[in-house]
Amino acid sequence: MGIVLPKGPAPGGNYLSAKAVGNLLYLAGVISTGADGVITGTAGADRSIAEGYAAARACALTQLAVLQQALGSLDKVGEIVSVNGYVNAVAGFPDSPAVINGASDLLVAVFGDQGRHVRAAIGVSALPRNALVELQMIVAI
Repeated sequence: MGIVLPKGPAPGGNYLSAKAVGNLLYLAGVISTGADGVITGTAGADRSIAEGYAAARACALTQLAVLQQALGSLDKVGEIVSVNGYVNAVAGFPDSPAVINGASDLLVAVFGDQGRHVRAAIGVSALPRNALVELQMIVAI
């Protein structure tokens, strides 16, 4: 697919990036980052749905890097179980699902039916480092 994964982030506090419990791998939340650093902003104010979609896709790419780092290979992914997406948004922003589709669409493109997952797409009033999107996942291995 021509996808280049970013470097997996180091935890920003006293927690793990990934933790296996049985055949499930729980991934800590990652914020939207790109080549120029954190993708910041507020959906419905200074950021569009399309920009949010791209930020959610960037989060999914980072989570793939975390998976590769934790597992040694993405081939060990059985399926994506759950995705929780958080969108830094103005009060009443109704389009958080359209933003988080950026992550969901990428995961299905990469893993096919094994990439289909349950999810939440939640608008919030703030995220760490003023990030536009944060993404947390549970993966079966």
